[in-house]
Amino acid sequence: MSSYARIVAEDMRLVVLQLLAQAEGFDLNDRILASALTAFGHRPSLDRLATELAWLAEQGLIETRDVEGFTVAALLARGQDVVEGRAAAPGVRRPRPDEL
Repeated sequence: MSSYARIVAEDMRLVVLQLLAQAEGFDLNDRILASALTAFGHRPSLDRLATELAWLAEQGLIETRDVEGFTVAALLARGQDVVEGRAAAPGVRRPRPDEL
């Protein structure tokens, strides 16, 4: 993975966690996440987003479930710690102090 691709992936993963942290119930489906990511300059395909959600789940930051053909991602406590800067996760950009 190139340096640029790594930076983009790390930022997208943090933005996903931040969006989940802001959502009522701390969960969102993949279609809403894809639309919201566009506002942050990311335009992932649903396949790319599915890969990133699976990666975040493998790291114990989120959990996913299938609901009638949609993938719903839910923030876990460790993911919340990353969003709030209390923990670091390799492969996820650390939030800047002004993002906390």
